[in-house]
Amino acid sequence: MADNIEKTPRGLDAWWHQAVGHARRHVPRRHLYQRQAGAIDRLKPQFANLSDEQLKQQLAHLSEPFRRGRDTPRDRMAAIAALREAITRITGLQLFMVQIVGGLTLYAGHLVEMATGEGKSITACVPAILHGWRRRGCHIVTVNDYLARRDAEAFGPVYAFAGLTVGFINQEMPAQQRGAAYMNDITYATNKELCADYLRDQLSGGHTPISSSSGADQDGPAPLLRALYAAIVDEADSVLIDEAVTPLIISGDAANAEQTHAYAESIPMANLMQAGRDYRVDARFRSAELTDNGRKMVATARMGRAGVWNSQRRAEELVRHALAARHFYRRDKQYVLQDGKVVIVDEATGRLMPDRHWRDGLHQAVEAHEAVEVQPLKETLARMSFQRFFRLYPHLAGMSGTLAEARGELWHIYRRDLVRLPTHSPCIRRSFGVRIYSSDEKKWAMILEEIIAAHRAGQPVLVGTRNVQASEQLSQRLEHAGLPNLVLNARHHANEAQIIAAAGNAGRITVATNMAGRGTDIRLDDAARHAGGLYVIATELHESGRVDRQLAGRAGRQGDPGKHIIFASLTDELFTTHAGVLDKVLRRCAGNRSLPAVAAAPLIAYAQHRAEKLARGQRFSVALMDEQLDESLAFAGA
Repeated sequence: MADNIEKTPRGLDAWWHQAVGHARRHVPRRHLYQRQAGAIDRLKPQFANLSDEQLKQQLAHLSEPFRRGRDTPRDRMAAIAALREAITRITGLQLFMVQIVGGLTLYAGHLVEMATGEGKSITACVPAILHGWRRRGCHIVTVNDYLARRDAEAFGPVYAFAGLTVGFINQEMPAQQRGAAYMNDITYATNKELCADYLRDQLSGGHTPISSSSGADQDGPAPLLRALYAAIVDEADSVLIDEAVTPLIISGDAANAEQTHAYAESIPMANLMQAGRDYRVDARFRSAELTDNGRKMVATARMGRAGVWNSQRRAEELVRHALAARHFYRRDKQYVLQDGKVVIVDEATGRLMPDRHWRDGLHQAVEAHEAVEVQPLKETLARMSFQRFFRLYPHLAGMSGTLAEARGELWHIYRRDLVRLPTHSPCIRRSFGVRIYSSDEKKWAMILEEIIAAHRAGQPVLVGTRNVQASEQLSQRLEHAGLPNLVLNARHHANEAQIIAAAGNAGRITVATNMAGRGTDIRLDDAARHAGGLYVIATELHESGRVDRQLAGRAGRQGDPGKHIIFASLTDELFTTHAGVLDKVLRRCAGNRSLPAVAAAPLIAYAQHRAEKLARGQRFSVALMDEQLDESLAFAGA
């Protein structure tokens, strides 16, 4: 599966690569594209007076240089000016200058930071059409199946007017329909579906060619995907950063009833052990290590047992997994129980991942801990990191509202520069910073008080929580206080788009996990706008300040009024896991009061810095593992 892509820089190469990235930041790309956008705007009268048929003919004529691969900057500016007029006529939406600049930047292969609500979905249409005219396929990558279908259907008439076909992929789609969808000029799909289909092609022998115009391998079956050519990644921080912590793996059952039963046997062994005496836990890595006394306990407990218990090393591994399941994997946080099965919850988005399993027997340990049927272990058939997969595209671009914090990593891994764009209208959102309390109970009491005050003023409130359990407990508190509310989490997600779209109505209270309807616009009604706009309340800090900024961006979109505040507790996971001794000292000093800003700011910065450094290291390890496997397989031969 080795592909001709540049390796991840290491050592002195990484230092030099980073220095090049810093130097490239000073290139005034935004000003260049703003000048080009101004020239495009001046071409508007040239197309405004054409009939629909004449405009369609002009687009057909303008597409020819792209089809031949000989387009010039002048061709691109004329094409975008014509597309701008077509988009306005078909959708009724006028492309603003910032969206034109965004389209130019994406087509040039950069990453674009556009504030939430600035119209990223329609911005992607312009570069997608320019790539689509080359007839080699353009993939628009979204974060969930709903958005893939919604945008393909919403912008389908625009693509058809430009002479292109469009399709989408969803999880339930059979192979035949997938192959047909990928043959369209433009295809909307999630990163997981794209990468999984690429791996399926590798397994079936129908190898997907890279940047060639033909789709099938002459020596194997026709692949699902045709050549990987161009990709535009929406919510690029989520896809390229947050979800890159673990590789995508295609696996099959490795049936072994004896081994499966051993996971159930390991739970009572682990339950007899005491922390400190028999084992130590590391919250940062969610792992447990046995002490000498713990290893002796395992050696004694496995005597007389057969199968995997014959190996001391394997027996210790089973017990370590059981301890990790007890301490770090909690129902309604990392997973939920659904139809008697453990279903993982994506901690970055709050969505269910029924097709995912934790690796190396950890999933079976959690099942045994919950006393549900333990599923057979999985055998890895193919694996690939998202870092490696997206580097296979010759033309890669992406956009999101929060990319600046990760620009160094995005350059290091993906070789993509970041261009930050201003908002179309000034942002008038008011931020009230972070309030940190010494106890969890005090924090939730203050959150409830804040929601009640906003609700009485007629202001819509969107409350963001870290997990399912917190969202449902807060909902119960609100109901007890006589406040009606809607909950959006991994268990209640069927009407996600509708719930979030209505979150801007006056007096509405919406409680949501991290999913918070990314990609769905929150429109304010007149009463809500008069009351001060959407009030976004975060109930906990995240490991990355970038994710905190994502939630804040739900308020104050496109010049609307809005407010944002973060409530936190010194007992929150960020501080207990990543702040070390500093957290314990401040907890003793704070008493029952909120932490003063002079102490809160450095504490947050320290904890998030340590958490982000750990996550970056994990993502880097995933990328290097792919390269090491490739080198090993290449040395071993076919």
